[in-house]
Amino acid sequence: MTHEFVTNLVWLIPLPPLLAFVLIVLFTNKNKALSHTVAISAAFLSFLGSMYVFYNAVITEHFGEHPFAASIDWIPTGETWLKVGVLIDPLSAAVLFFVAWTILMIFIYSVGYHNFGQPAGDHDHAGLPPHGATVTDELGHKHTVLSVEPMYSRFFAFIGLFAFGMYTLVVSDNLLTLFVGWEIMGLCSYLLIGFWYAKPSARNAGIKAFMTTRIGDVFMLLGIAFLYSVTGTLSFREIFSEEILYTLAVVPTGIFGLSAAGFIALLLFIGTIGKSAQWPLHVWLPDAMEGPTPVSAMIHAATMVSAGVYAVIRMFPLLTADFNGHELTTAMSVVAFIGAFTAIFAATIAVAQNDIKRVLAYSTISQLGFMIAALGMGAYIAAVFHLITHAFFKALLFLGSGSVIHGMEHGVLHTGNHKVDPQDMFNMGGLRKKMPITFWTFLIGGFALSGFPIITAGFWSKDEILADAFGHGHMTIFITLAVAAFLTAFYTMRQITLTFLGEPRTEEAEHAHETPWTMTAPLVVLSFFAITYGWVGIPEHFPVFGGLVPNWFHEFVGGTLAEHPEALEFNIVPLLTSLVVALGGLFLGWLTYRNVTSVEQDKLQIPLLKNKYYFDEAYEIIFIKPLTWFSEVFVSKWMDKGLIDGILDLFGPATGGVGSAIRNYFDVPFINQFIGDGSADATYWIGKNLRPIQTGRIQQYLFLSMVVLFVVGGLVYFLLLA
Repeated sequence: MTHEFVTNLVWLIPLPPLLAFVLIVLFTNKNKALSHTVAISAAFLSFLGSMYVFYNAVITEHFGEHPFAASIDWIPTGETWLKVGVLIDPLSAAVLFFVAWTILMIFIYSVGYHNFGQPAGDHDHAGLPPHGATVTDELGHKHTVLSVEPMYSRFFAFIGLFAFGMYTLVVSDNLLTLFVGWEIMGLCSYLLIGFWYAKPSARNAGIKAFMTTRIGDVFMLLGIAFLYSVTGTLSFREIFSEEILYTLAVVPTGIFGLSAAGFIALLLFIGTIGKSAQWPLHVWLPDAMEGPTPVSAMIHAATMVSAGVYAVIRMFPLLTADFNGHELTTAMSVVAFIGAFTAIFAATIAVAQNDIKRVLAYSTISQLGFMIAALGMGAYIAAVFHLITHAFFKALLFLGSGSVIHGMEHGVLHTGNHKVDPQDMFNMGGLRKKMPITFWTFLIGGFALSGFPIITAGFWSKDEILADAFGHGHMTIFITLAVAAFLTAFYTMRQITLTFLGEPRTEEAEHAHETPWTMTAPLVVLSFFAITYGWVGIPEHFPVFGGLVPNWFHEFVGGTLAEHPEALEFNIVPLLTSLVVALGGLFLGWLTYRNVTSVEQDKLQIPLLKNKYYFDEAYEIIFIKPLTWFSEVFVSKWMDKGLIDGILDLFGPATGGVGSAIRNYFDVPFINQFIGDGSADATYWIGKNLRPIQTGRIQQYLFLSMVVLFVVGGLVYFLLLA
């Protein structure tokens, strides 16, 4: 009974946020309080459903073999049906857990972030961030305070749709509905990054995100179509059956020596490169900072980029179908290379960024690189573990950065100096005294990101990826990721030092103050998971701590695969590497930036890193300008106006000439004069010449009759005798 009930419940999990979207758009958008109540209630209902499903998944024995699954016939395809349905196996249960928590926290946080309860702004416009409102206190003094977001209800409608997309993606049992959820999130990212659409930078960032991810999605769709044409199904459980995987692994495609499995996996992986902002499609993610901060947290932690990695994890059996356990296949090598390269590439850029959210954006790209590299090596559990811990601590860091910006905006309104950028870390400093809750939660998130030993979740998941790389002899990946991890700790400590430690560097930072409870409560909840979630995955062979807490995560998530991955033997080298890079990076970051008071003193303001290796400029020259030229000059000017219009212009005189000739030489002389007028003339001539006979005299008629009779009679007689 419970199993069936839970399975039916899974169908309902994505619906409340969709319903909230519809209700807010159609009915409640004029009432801010009602709109956020609808949205948060919806998120809470989905959260309750998810927790109930997760609890039942955890208590089910051998859950990997008996997942919650149900499907229905959807589209008839001749004799068979294309089925869609829901599937909660250990992987999707674990993912559902973090998605439900982070989404609920982000919804609650948004209420405070958009200044609910504050007065409307003096000069605020829809499509622009709020600029503050002037209020008068009891003593008659005027103050400028934060004003409420003009499009408050619209924001909650959009994040409701976003949550629906993510839930749909997680509970799907097939690639088609997964892709539907995927595209809904693509749309919402466009709507939310460009939420303040009257700002050109926000509008362009939305378009950039949409176009860049669309490139990946085209290839992903090709992969889905290819997979369907080969297997005749899109259901995960059918594709991952032994015979289909074996067939896909042995059928060659003739493309770079890839098997069908490897080729399909790579096509689907290009979708992930777009969605999870891996090199070379990483350019959209830093610009996505233009949206409101809760959106950054939604996109960079809870939903969108996680969905990309989740898709690769889902298709993991396909990626590793022809893997023999020793040499990485071509497809796996490509995935591992892109992951490892992205991890170090983005980490080097993060070191030189001054915008508090941009540092986190590059950090996200880098951390996703860790997960992708792990999947390329075949380290399934490590990738899932890092995906989940990262979602918690990165959501925490983004919301924390939003809280800092909010506090700084208060300072900006207090001083009235709008030239000060509230997101620039060099305008901050000393905020630990002004914003203690934000400081401690941000510190926990930052330490988890750096992989601070033993305590934080980030340490356990990152250590597992490094251990996997070392244990299976992938030394290049191991060294690359270790350097990336060192840089991660370094730029995180740089961020914490510049923002919270030392003394305030501007008057605005002096007047910053702690944000309301709707913003700090989610930070506290997420910081709890940023610490404790790592403890469910401590390896058994780990010295001192191993075995104190059972390695539940390895047992549980490993059950998703047909063969349970074996646990690694403990090795001291990756552990020491983890400790050195995390603590060394943190210490060096603090040492370098503890006395830095201005941008000029920062040794790392290297133009190459600051301008992100000039990738945007390069893409502008290599792709955007030629494509713009191609569309505006080649297609529009030459093809359309020149060739096609030219052909049409030629047709005009040519057909005119042919028409005139037909009229002058055929229509007028033959049709009009000969046939039309000629028949009239002939009739007239016959009539005129017959007229003299019609005299009206009976004798003449008799005489004529006699003549006719004789002539006819003579003829007949002559003919008959003849």
